[in-house]
Amino acid sequence: MGMNRRSLLGAAGLALGAPALNAAQAAETPAPAVKAPAVKAPPPPPVTKILAEFIRGSTYDGLPENVRREGVRSFLNWVGVAIGGSHHETLDIAVSALQPFSGPPQASLFGRTERFDIMNAAFLNGVSSHIFDFDDTHLKTIIHPAGPVASAILAYAEMKPVSGKDFLDALVVGIEVECRIGNMVYPNHYDAGWHITGTCGPFGAAAAASKLMGLTEEQTIYALGLAASQPVGLRESFGSMNKSFNPGRAAANGLFAAILAAKGFTSSEKMIEVRRGWAQTISTKQDWSQITDGLGSRYESALNTYKPFACGIVMHPAIDAAIQIRDEDHVKPEDIKSVDLKVHPLVLELTGKTAPKTGLEGKFSIYHAVAVAFVEGAGGEKQFSDRAVNDPRVVALRSKVNPVVTPGVDPAQVDMIVTLNDGRTIHRHIDHAIGSVEKPMTDAQLDAKFKDLADGILPATQANRVLALCRSLPDLKDAGEVARAGVQGA
Repeated sequence: MGMNRRSLLGAAGLALGAPALNAAQAAETPAPAVKAPAVKAPPPPPVTKILAEFIRGSTYDGLPENVRREGVRSFLNWVGVAIGGSHHETLDIAVSALQPFSGPPQASLFGRTERFDIMNAAFLNGVSSHIFDFDDTHLKTIIHPAGPVASAILAYAEMKPVSGKDFLDALVVGIEVECRIGNMVYPNHYDAGWHITGTCGPFGAAAAASKLMGLTEEQTIYALGLAASQPVGLRESFGSMNKSFNPGRAAANGLFAAILAAKGFTSSEKMIEVRRGWAQTISTKQDWSQITDGLGSRYESALNTYKPFACGIVMHPAIDAAIQIRDEDHVKPEDIKSVDLKVHPLVLELTGKTAPKTGLEGKFSIYHAVAVAFVEGAGGEKQFSDRAVNDPRVVALRSKVNPVVTPGVDPAQVDMIVTLNDGRTIHRHIDHAIGSVEKPMTDAQLDAKFKDLADGILPATQANRVLALCRSLPDLKDAGEVARAGVQGA
């Protein structure tokens, strides 16, 4: 049926009016907001090159006296814990597994008779030094700095003799590089699940080895780049032999990187900082200033700390509090009804194992740590053995330990209330445990720790000689003398 005239005019009117209507509607509709161009982040500084320049420019004479002193203390503590772990099942297995594949016998293992090529010796001494979780700790990052660095360069120093002064300079340089890179990415990198000693350790080992080898700036940059390609260690390994594998592997990886770079094996010259380099791949945080600010004038190694207790650092305040209450208030384990702790979240995140079965698991149990401190009045290697973990008195008491995550409690703090069976309560608040930067272990305490770790492995006269060599490190003509003096039968 055809359209009549009125319909046709109406349709035409609608058609003709549509552009005007659309225009009016468009005029009333606000224009879409124009997005401001994204502000581009400034490019990162060339930190790989900056670190290489620092490594090359460092000298023993240029180190501040307090830094030299802590370097010696770090080395002494590392030698002690490496001797102490030398006959643990973990190292026995590693030695047995690697011995058939070892190269020439270039370097020693502390506390043992076997000799290995320098790559495997670096790995094995690094493992040994971390078995008891008794090694040094850089509290800002929870890195155990000496293990990867000292293990690498002492093995090298046995093959290519170096003076004690040069060795100490390289040790300090390696610790500085390792910890500054850790500062740059902590805590995000650690929170993601990385074992930061294993991921930053290769940089420290590569830096120290590059220093001792006298690498050029270009070679040192390559060594750092090759170290960046070898991060190792995940936090899931905590409580197993795998944890001590990580600093050992970091030592060998860093030494490997420097050896390759010395022969001209190349890497990216910006391997740490670029978009697809180490820092931006492995962490959501990159604070470049943590590497550059005060480099060469402010030293992270001056902040190194040494453990009085053979376990995770976050448990130290609780152990300190328990020992104080036990000794000062004369509290016996059988008198305790409950032990209530206010703690930082990291305590339960890292050391929340409620029913450890082995000494290694006990190192990650706040329940065991507090219980054994009340039972035995200590927190050394013997308190984190299979024997201690399965002691019926300790097992009974750990069920009475109640840690509660409490807002406002710092990782270095604990608030402890012990309720006794007779209704009395005893309170201790710890702000800084013994062994912290604020309450450091004395030289005498470090010496006693060293001797205790060597007991049963080296005769007392030999242990005293090794201790004296560590203390006199800057005066040694050959730093490798320490390694040779620390073997069984030396």
